Amino acid sequence: MSLTLVLNGQSRTFDALSQPASLDLVIAELGLQGDRVAVEHNGQIVPRSAWPQTGVAAEDRLEVVHFVGGGS
Repeated sequence: MSLTLVLNGQSRTFDALSQPASLDLVIAELGLQGDRVAVEHNGQIVPRSAWPQTGVAAEDRLEVVHFVGGGS
């Protein structure tokens, strides 16, 4: 079974995940490096250390910000 979330305002289905899934699995499924990501889950910022214990259910809202280095 798949898991559908609202990711950055858009509905997105994760076929490889089922309920309940942990936030760290969602981030891994997105292919993002955890040390360069900030996540808000249903309006609350979740510390990276809490991702494995943070359950994500269908229709939960995630805002994910990916930091990119650069500059001169």
